[in-house]
Amino acid sequence: PNNRWITNRLSTLQLWLFHLITKQLMIPLNKNGHKWALLLTSLMTLLLTINLLGLLPYTFTPTTQLSMNMALAFPLWLATLLTGLRNQPSIALGHLLPEGTPTPLIPALIMIETTSLLIRPLALGVRLTANLTAGHLLIQLISTATTALLPIMPTISLLTALILFLLTILEVAVAMIQAYVFVLLLSLYLQ
Repeated sequence: PNNRWITNRLSTLQLWLFHLITKQLMIPLNKNGHKWALLLTSLMTLLLTINLLGLLPYTFTPTTQLSMNMALAFPLWLATLLTGLRNQPSIALGHLLPEGTPTPLIPALIMIETTSLLIRPLALGVRLTANLTAGHLLIQLISTATTALLPIMPTISLLTALILFLLTILEVAVAMIQAYVFVLLLSLYLQ
């Protein structure tokens, strides 16, 4: 037996996809940040899978719940924050006060920057929740209108079914983009 993996089209496609995702996520990071590649790629794959599977009929999407998104966002954000404070404390704290700030603005600016730093995990979780929930609600409303209009006005029902189909394609794109944005923002926080 040799030590090579047996490849087929599916494994080749998966490897290509993981390579593409990892390359896109690691562009803004330096060499030390590449240690996070496996974690970020795995998180991206998890979110992508959950978001896309949630578009199937009669399924539940866990990422439409704020509690799950916060459970993902908060520990990962905290890890990026603590990693920055441990490895480069002066640079991490230097972000709280930009260079060249006028002296009277220093206390207010430090409070504003600290608040924006602490709000990051909430923004990550709420962004993912709101975008996916809005799409799911739209699909639900239009599909209800389509089935309600079918016996009354079949031509209008067909038009709403076409709108529903186009919206579903848009929601597939939104599901992929939201997974990418969530992980990309985490990698930017790590930077």
